[in-house]
Amino acid sequence: LACSGCVTSAEAVLVSQQSHQEMMKALSELRPSGLAVLSLSPQSRASLAARYGLSLAETTKRLYSFFKRLGFKRMLDISVTRDIALLENGREFLTRYRSGVKSQLPMLSSACPGWICYAEKTHGHFIIPYLSCCKSPQQIAGSYFKEHVATQLGISAADVFHVSVMMCFDKKLEASREDFYNDVMRTRDVDYVLTTGEVENLLREHDVLDLSTV
Repeated sequence: LACSGCVTSAEAVLVSQQSHQEMMKALSELRPSGLAVLSLSPQSRASLAARYGLSLAETTKRLYSFFKRLGFKRMLDISVTRDIALLENGREFLTRYRSGVKSQLPMLSSACPGWICYAEKTHGHFIIPYLSCCKSPQQIAGSYFKEHVATQLGISAADVFHVSVMMCFDKKLEASREDFYNDVMRTRDVDYVLTTGEVENLLREHDVLDLSTV
């Protein structure tokens, strides 16, 4: 929806605040105790692999090397959290099915923020009860970094700077939703979202014209 312009003026501002320039500015202001982490979607990885004529494995390796230069310490393949989301969706469906409450079925996926935005704006309370309560893979990755990794390292969740590389501008709107802001930890699951195109722009701005040279 963000790609086709079907967004409000307020949502357009949120998208602009998620640019790669704003991300780099925030990264430069990260405290010494902070930890910059990256989550990478398989769709973006495949697109960049095709763009630069590399294998998926080589693309992953080169991207990690590039982002490591920028200051990122860890990278997570979103395929991992996608599997977690599928398992959780399966559990939720079985719970709904076994309850025998027909008003809870069919259960609709909540993984695509474009679909969620459309459903909320056009169908509202009619469709919302059918949506899965499970977070998307992107947001699960945020929970992993902000809660699990932060706890393991003994740092505050707010000191974890999480950037995700995704295939769609709607993921920027998802990351900006108030649902995914933790008042207790004073942080979002995902701080910034970069699209595949923005990663390519970032590479060019750092004089990387061929990913294989990283």
